[in-house]
Amino acid sequence: MDEAGIVALIGTYGLAVLVPVAVLEGPVVSVIAGYLVRLNLIDLTQTLVLLVLADLAGDLLLYGLGRSGRVGFALRWLGRFGVTRDRLAWLIRAFRARGGRILILGKLTHSAGFAVLLAAGLARMPPGRFLALNLLATGPKVCALVAIGWAFGEVSAKVGNWLLGASLLALLCLGLWVATLLIGKTWMR
Repeated sequence: MDEAGIVALIGTYGLAVLVPVAVLEGPVVSVIAGYLVRLNLIDLTQTLVLLVLADLAGDLLLYGLGRSGRVGFALRWLGRFGVTRDRLAWLIRAFRARGGRILILGKLTHSAGFAVLLAAGLARMPPGRFLALNLLATGPKVCALVAIGWAFGEVSAKVGNWLLGASLLALLCLGLWVATLLIGKTWMR
């Protein structure tokens, strides 16, 4: 899909196109959204609020996965990023000692975010504290990324077209995987 196609989608459906993808890949979508705000295709205030909510929703999914204790599944994916069971155990211990700082740092660095969000759940960080600290880091991060998109949007739109397509494909695969799990559990009963 080219830039004109994305602009047409946004023109027709507005933020309904961006928000679901932002749950999976908030930073890229936030930059693209900044550019779309600059083009007056979407409203700045609505965009900021919905991007923050989408980011929090994605983080809550990872937190919930950690809190449910389903680490085996997560470790297969984390292993691709060098996270082993020992490293995750160390992160959980560190999280219990300095959870707030680790959560905010993990959110701001983005690369460690997946492991940090899982560790928050595994360490049983209280949900209210998790949300409050997460919001504290997410709000400024989303604003900064939208500002980058506003300022440098022409460049990010070209790169973002490919990344948006990849994120949509990942969302579709995730949906199919969840549907397969749910159907499998239903048949096994």
